[in-house]
Amino acid sequence: MTTENPLRAYAAVTAAYWAFMLSDGALRMLVLLHFNGLGFSPIELAWLFLLYEIAGIVTNLAAGWLAARFGLAATLYGGLALQISALVALAGMDPGWGVTVSVIYVMAVQGASGVAKDLAKMSSKSAVKLLAPKGDGALFRWVAVLTGSKNAVKGAGFFVGAAALGLFGFRASLWGMATLLAAILLAVMLFLPKGLPTGKKGTKFAAIFSRDPRINGLSLARMFLFGARDVWFVVGLPIYFHAVLSDGTPEGGREAFFLVGGFMALWIIGYGFVQGMAPRLLRAARAEEAHAARAAARWAGLLTPIPFGLAALALLAGAPALWLTVALVAGLLLFGFVFALNSSLHSYLILAFSSEDRVTMDVGFYYMANAAGRLLGTLLSGLSYQAGGLPLCLATAGAMALASWLSMRRLAR
Repeated sequence: MTTENPLRAYAAVTAAYWAFMLSDGALRMLVLLHFNGLGFSPIELAWLFLLYEIAGIVTNLAAGWLAARFGLAATLYGGLALQISALVALAGMDPGWGVTVSVIYVMAVQGASGVAKDLAKMSSKSAVKLLAPKGDGALFRWVAVLTGSKNAVKGAGFFVGAAALGLFGFRASLWGMATLLAAILLAVMLFLPKGLPTGKKGTKFAAIFSRDPRINGLSLARMFLFGARDVWFVVGLPIYFHAVLSDGTPEGGREAFFLVGGFMALWIIGYGFVQGMAPRLLRAARAEEAHAARAAARWAGLLTPIPFGLAALALLAGAPALWLTVALVAGLLLFGFVFALNSSLHSYLILAFSSEDRVTMDVGFYYMANAAGRLLGTLLSGLSYQAGGLPLCLATAGAMALASWLSMRRLAR
């Protein structure tokens, strides 16, 4: 495939993806902290994000087929437009609604946002396969830059969301993000070079299911990997940190918003930075794909003990304590480093395993597994934290990391 200017097309796709993920990270923190402040329980908070993840499973399956049929530019524009609509819809929520109505409404809006995110993600990642120069590790470098920078921007979005909630309030923040994203959409539509695939009308929906055992095995490992992260990331840790950092006053609550959002932002930014540096830190992409798969299995094995160790410390502490908070910060930063290298290898391998004529469908299938892991992690985050507090939450993350290692080890063989 050729475009008028592959590097310009890559830059345009990356810019659109950055703008989207900034709004996605900010929206997550806005929703989590706003509704936690309204008194929602951990399980009710988890429910707010469940449809977002369910939508991701369905959307990624359909998105690969939609891109193969209608073209990558169409799915990219559609994802951005749908996110703008979701932000506007959430801004129109009535504060007088009861808990049940509010949960249902926010779940529906989050579901639309989940569809938007996965349309944009599949379009951007698939475009890299088609635009990257052949050979010399270029594919690994290009996908590492896109993925790493995206996560750094999403991390900044976590901080932006928490800060905007404290400074401007819930509704004004949503309107501001919708306006910014609309301007980005217009710019991308005007300046995206021609040449991305326009689609084939005869593409069958059944073709989205991969028959390649490597892609299926990698997708299974990806599902458990992201489940391991989201078990502690979505509900458990933010609520624990907010409880530790807030003194119960409105001012203390706002300060806690900044601190929680700041930590989540720094974690995601650091994770994105390591992903971007992965080609320099790892030599896997310059060897055969089997070597990269073995490297991914080794790093998955190193990830597994970290959440189990943190769970043991939380159980030993029995209650929030300064030394436990310090240990959690250090341990989860280490988790983020190892997790980022795992994730970067996965992102390279799915593109390396895919052929150009199937890339959108294989990437869609792979990110369907990613969304399934996030769904499982989100659900278990609320359930495990409510049932057993932080120790059970972290132990559940360890079990998911173990399952990812076993899946990747089988693929590496």
